[in-house]
Amino acid sequence: MIESRAFVEAGRAMGFSCYTGVPCSFLTPFINYVIDDRQLLYLPAANEGDALAAAAGMTLGGRRAVVMLQNSGLGNAINPLTSLTHTFRIPVLLICTLRGDPELRDEPQHELMGRITGELLRSMEIPWEYFPREAATLGPALRRADAWMNEARRPFAFILRKNSVSPHPARAPGTKPPSQRTPAAPDYGNPRRGGGAQPSREQALRRILGLCRAPRDVLITATGYTGRELYSLADRPAHFYMVGSMGCASSLGLGLALVRPELRVVVIDGDGALLMRMGNLAVTGARAGGNLVHLLLDNEQHDSTGGQATVSKSVDFAAVATACGYAAAWAGADLDALEAPLRSEARGGPLFAHLKIRTGTRAKLPRPRLNPEDTAARFTRYCAAPNARPVS
Repeated sequence: MIESRAFVEAGRAMGFSCYTGVPCSFLTPFINYVIDDRQLLYLPAANEGDALAAAAGMTLGGRRAVVMLQNSGLGNAINPLTSLTHTFRIPVLLICTLRGDPELRDEPQHELMGRITGELLRSMEIPWEYFPREAATLGPALRRADAWMNEARRPFAFILRKNSVSPHPARAPGTKPPSQRTPAAPDYGNPRRGGGAQPSREQALRRILGLCRAPRDVLITATGYTGRELYSLADRPAHFYMVGSMGCASSLGLGLALVRPELRVVVIDGDGALLMRMGNLAVTGARAGGNLVHLLLDNEQHDSTGGQATVSKSVDFAAVATACGYAAAWAGADLDALEAPLRSEARGGPLFAHLKIRTGTRAKLPRPRLNPEDTAARFTRYCAAPNARPVS
């Protein structure tokens, strides 16, 4: 059995300074240690997939991240593990607990996952080993993980068995966790819900491009037509085009915004994607600062898969966002709904806009020519460059 301090400090020496995930009793010592250290970032996620995407955003922003999850939640992370971190070659370190360990008696719901955890990781081409239980083996294990991540640019996993880490006491009751801001009072800004002809997605993207300014603003698009249309209008190093990992654009943007506060991160979401992972609205509302702008382009359809209807028609997304702690939200069916959040001065928290758009896209819409790995590398370089900082 080792102390959580030994692992976290050895990881810190290798540059791991961000932690995110969903709690498991096996992980309690790590979580308690990390939230007690003001130099480390801990982001509690609504689900394991959002944790993976947030860690990917942190990594794109130049920080190394650890994702902590129970193996029961590994299924929630399969999509971003296979279509985000694998596809874009984004290395994050996983600590996956082994509930349902065949060598121990556990609850019946963990039995199957306990048997297949290692096999599941191997199937996703994620190398793994058991978390070290002795201090002498910790350093070599971390170096092996580090070597793989640096060479392959993909995740590595430690499977954590019960009683591998000694307890670490929780912080004193009543103290405030790091990176937790006080939610702003709900503010709907000046909602515009008028009728009239709805704009197209391309018109909305043109307006967004016109309102964004280099070098401060970076754009992250949801998967589907949104990224392809943005690419066709303007391909820039400040753009990250999501492919796959549907619904994860907002959590990736949150991770990036937390580690690069000098940037303004503009997430361009879709209704189907946002409905898939609405839990991240609550995490964003609680943890994001004023450098995150979340824009929803809502055509009430899964447009790129044949136009199947979503249920967005019955959802007041602006009300949901403010209820979740966003500093302000706007809604409308004309392009003016995008003006306020992109022209507003930074507030105490993230901003949200819900724009109704019409369906459809232009014929022969191109796909980005740059492959995902090169897109991620270019985006990371842009975020790290001195000219990505705002001009004073």
